[in-house]
Amino acid sequence: MKFSGFTCLLFFCSYQLTFLLPCNANQIDNLNRLIKTRRFKTNRSPHSLSFAVSDVEDHEFSSPVCVAPQDGLKEADKIDTLPGQPKLNPGEEFNQYAGYVRVDHVAGRALFYYFVESPQNSSTKPLVLWLNGGPGCSSFGYGAMEELGPFRVNSDGKTLFRNDHAWNNVANVLFLESPAGVGFSYSNNKSDYENVGDKRTAEDSYKFLVNWLERFPEYRDRDFFITGESYAGHYAPQLARTILSKNNSTKKTKINLKGIAIGNPWIDENDGTLGEYDYLWTHDLNSDETHAGIHKNCDFASGNKSETCIIYMNKSEDEIGDIDPYNIYAPKCDMSSGTKVSETPVNSFDPCSDKYVEAYLNLAEVRAALHAKPTNWTFCSDVGWIDAPITILPGIKRLIASGIRLWMYSGDTDANVPGTSTRYSIKRLKLPIKKPWRPWNSDGEVGGYVIGYRGLTFATVRGAGHLVPSYQPRRALTLISSFLQGKPPPAFPAKPR
Repeated sequence: MKFSGFTCLLFFCSYQLTFLLPCNANQIDNLNRLIKTRRFKTNRSPHSLSFAVSDVEDHEFSSPVCVAPQDGLKEADKIDTLPGQPKLNPGEEFNQYAGYVRVDHVAGRALFYYFVESPQNSSTKPLVLWLNGGPGCSSFGYGAMEELGPFRVNSDGKTLFRNDHAWNNVANVLFLESPAGVGFSYSNNKSDYENVGDKRTAEDSYKFLVNWLERFPEYRDRDFFITGESYAGHYAPQLARTILSKNNSTKKTKINLKGIAIGNPWIDENDGTLGEYDYLWTHDLNSDETHAGIHKNCDFASGNKSETCIIYMNKSEDEIGDIDPYNIYAPKCDMSSGTKVSETPVNSFDPCSDKYVEAYLNLAEVRAALHAKPTNWTFCSDVGWIDAPITILPGIKRLIASGIRLWMYSGDTDANVPGTSTRYSIKRLKLPIKKPWRPWNSDGEVGGYVIGYRGLTFATVRGAGHLVPSYQPRRALTLISSFLQGKPPPAFPAKPR
């Protein structure tokens, strides 16, 4: 039993699920809301690498980290089987767990997790944390149930089918719903949903990890990687910086952080905005006139925007039409199409998957199997976001200097957080190129393109939208396998001359 700074309170108090604020938004809506509320302001702080990121990365916690007793909780969190789970073949079986970890015993904040071990050699494989963005969206609903988890939900909303390209083929994967108020995570204090942001999200995620590792002590010294997508462009670097800072204290649990990998990351608002509009024009989604008007009237270097700039940006929004900007070539959800449950293939992502997952996770028997408290589960929650730095680039620069592995990757059909934006941000880091741009190989096809800089690798995933593992699960697994092994994604054999 460990205690840090003060006696942990309320160990055995019953969990209460109150003040949850579900809404009908999804990951697209939440990020768009954050982007647009700031994009269409006419004045913005100066844009440079010296911009104060936030004290999230190096601050001392307002209260000591409490490592609570975890005896018996691992066994209590084990899932026998999920409702509607398909029968697994010999060698495919794996352990899965779900439950809560308290991160604030006074306020009653508890974060929900879902953990799947690898079917083969789990004791030697690394531990990977997955974080979805939003901000305010579920890593379990998106990451586990639609992207890289072991199962996906059939169109009946009651049964599951196997994801052959799940990431637990190569790692033990931990999905965290953060902050409190997202998914099944909750607080007993209503103000926790109104006053949350980057700083407390990093703080609570760190507290979660320290306590989770006490519950699963066999993973304390395991190689640890942080992965995620979208607004995890904030979450992952900030959590990584927090871990590295806390690891410097010999009195704290040391987390064996080896690297981070972020997909279609939202890391810099001005680069993100410029990159989006340039992507739209280069993919024939807005007009020459609109593109020229944006470049003439919008000052993306400073973040300041004239009224004329905003008129052209609004015009671009109108010109796109009714398509999914997170995958510009994907069909829209059509519930009248009558997809048959037995014909749901993992390599053909169903655009109505959100509806199936939400129905499944609101089944009473599913909540019981997950050891989750009764609530109206939604993908994203209307939590109030009070701090979000304009840029994370200074923190990324410090992570590069720390020597940990750092990858960014982009599905190339995502228009809202495109690879164009990421490349603009990487360019401003002024990193020397170590391995030039080249295609990478996935089952004999071009899986995407990759370039290696000093301290950072950037890769694209061909044919993938914002949720890369949803649209290209095989290629995503190839990419993450290379990342975990610390080597570039596979090259094509040299052509005979």
